[in-house]
Amino acid sequence: MRRFWSVLAALATLSLTNCGYNAIQTNDEQSSRSWSEVVNQYQRRADLVPNLVNSVKGFAHRKKMCCWGHQRRAKVGSIQATPEVLNDPAAFQKFTAARANSPARCRACWS
Repeated sequence: MRRFWSVLAALATLSLTNCGYNAIQTNDEQSSRSWSEVVNQYQRRADLVPNLVNSVKGFAHRKKMCCWGHQRRAKVGSIQATPEVLNDPAAFQKFTAARANSPARCRACWS
């Protein structure tokens, strides 16, 4: 009987040594997989920041160009074709150049 218990104890010891290894490996793989998802999300967000910055810069440039176009059209509207301008070749050249360079509408605006 003593021999039976010692064999049973030896078998129990051998069977229990490998019991938790698979669970440890499974948990390790699951935590690695979850952490890689977190890293991927952070990387994706970090990649979006430069795109957002460029979008804001583009919008600011468009707004600046829109205001610049409005100012140019306002200057053209302020030049009047008076008889003095028509008789003075330099002033008439300035008037025609301003009219030729004037945009029909502001291309930077959405309207």
